[in-house]
Amino acid sequence: MSTQLNAPVSRENIEALSQGRGEPGWLTDIRKEAAALAGTLEWPRPEKMRIDRWKLTAFGVDRHPELAGDLSQLPEEIRASLPQDAANLVVQRNSGAAYRNLAEEWKAKGVIFTDLETAVREHGDLVKKHLFSVVKADEDKLTALHAALWNGGVFVYVPKNVEVEVPLQAVLYLDDAEAAFAPHVLIVADANSRVSYVDRVLASGAGRSAVAVHHAVVEVVAGPGALVRFASIHHLPESVTDLSIRRATLANDARIEWIIGDLNNGNTLSVTKSDLKGNGSTSDSKLITIGTQSQNMSITTHAVHYGLSSESEMETRAVMRDSATAIINGVTKIEKGATKANGHQTERVLMLSPKARGDANPILLIDEDDVKADHAASVGRVNEEQLYYLMSRGIDREVAERLIIRGFLEPIVSEVPIEAVREELERMIEGKLNA
Repeated sequence: MSTQLNAPVSRENIEALSQGRGEPGWLTDIRKEAAALAGTLEWPRPEKMRIDRWKLTAFGVDRHPELAGDLSQLPEEIRASLPQDAANLVVQRNSGAAYRNLAEEWKAKGVIFTDLETAVREHGDLVKKHLFSVVKADEDKLTALHAALWNGGVFVYVPKNVEVEVPLQAVLYLDDAEAAFAPHVLIVADANSRVSYVDRVLASGAGRSAVAVHHAVVEVVAGPGALVRFASIHHLPESVTDLSIRRATLANDARIEWIIGDLNNGNTLSVTKSDLKGNGSTSDSKLITIGTQSQNMSITTHAVHYGLSSESEMETRAVMRDSATAIINGVTKIEKGATKANGHQTERVLMLSPKARGDANPILLIDEDDVKADHAASVGRVNEEQLYYLMSRGIDREVAERLIIRGFLEPIVSEVPIEAVREELERMIEGKLNA
C-alpha cells in the first residue's frame, strides 16, 4: 500500500492490509484507530527544526520477502552486512522478516527472539499487553501513522531471572526502491533479567537511489531489577529520511543503556527517551552523529525522572562538516516527588566547516527541590593547539585532525558492547569523514 504522509490514511486500506497478513482482530483494530487519528494530529515539532519541510512523500508499498531457511539464500549484499555469529539473529528485508534464528539453549530458558509480525501470531497475549504501551499511537501524526503501517520488526522477551549472555542481533535492510520500511522493535525484560540487543539499519542497491522514509519505533519495557543494553547503528543514504523514536520505561532498580550511532547521509529525526518510573531506576544514553553535505538532523536525548533516587546520564557528540545542520537537544525532566533524583547531561559539537551549523541545547526542567541536575554543552572547532602539538611531531595536518576527531568520538565508540559492531561503527565513521 502506498500512502501519502500529508494525507489521512484510509481505515479501509489499513484493514485490508492487516487482514491480508492474517493479523488478529485486536491488532487490526489498533491499526484502524491509528489510521483515523493520523488525519487529525500534527507532526512533532522538535526544537528549532521544521521536519514538515522535509521530503516526507510516501511510506512505500508493502512488500514482504520469502523467509530464508539459511543465510546463503539471502542476497550477497545483505549477507555482507551480517554479523559473523548468526546464531541469534533476525533480518528484516524491506517490509518483512527474511531470516530469524535463536539458539536452542535460549529457547529452553523461555527467551523469545523473532520478528514482531510472527510474535503477534505466536505470542499474541504477551505482545498485546506491551505493544504501544510505551510509545502511544495518539502522541502525534508520526506515531499514529507508524501504528497504522508498521511492518516486520523485532520482538524480544526475556523471562524473570534469565540472563542472556550473548547479544541478540538484528539487521534491518532496505534494498527495494518502492518498499515500505517501517520496523517496530519491542523488548520486554522481566524482573531481574539481563539482555543486550544490537541492530543495524542499512540500505543498499535500489534503496540507495529512491526517495524513501524509514519510520521506526522502539519500545523497551524493563521490569524490576532488569538490565537492557540497546545498541543501534543507522547508516541510510541521502535519499532516505530517517524518523526514529526510541523509548524505555523502567521499573524499580531497572537500568537501560542506550548506545546510538546516527550516521545517516539524509535528514534524520532521532529521539531517544527514558522514563524512569521506578525507584532506583537508572538510564545511560550515549549517542554520536556526523553531519555531511546539506543534511538536517534533529537529535534529542531525554530522561524523565519519576522514581525516588533515579539517575540518568546522557552524552551526545556530533561532528559537523560541509553545510550540514544539527540541532542537538538534551532534556532532563525531574517530576514532583522524584526526590534524590540525579540527572547529568553533556552535548558537544565539533565543527569542521564554517558553513556547518551545530546547536547544543541543554534543557533542565526541575519540579522537585531535593535533587541534583547539571549539564555541559559546547560547540567549537578543532583545537589549534592540539593540531600544532601533533604537527610538531611530524604528523601532517589532515592526519592530525583525524586523530583529534577520533579522540573526540572515542568515549562513546568504546562503549559499543560487541567488538565486531564497534569495528563496523569505526569504519562507518571513517567513511563519512572521508566522503
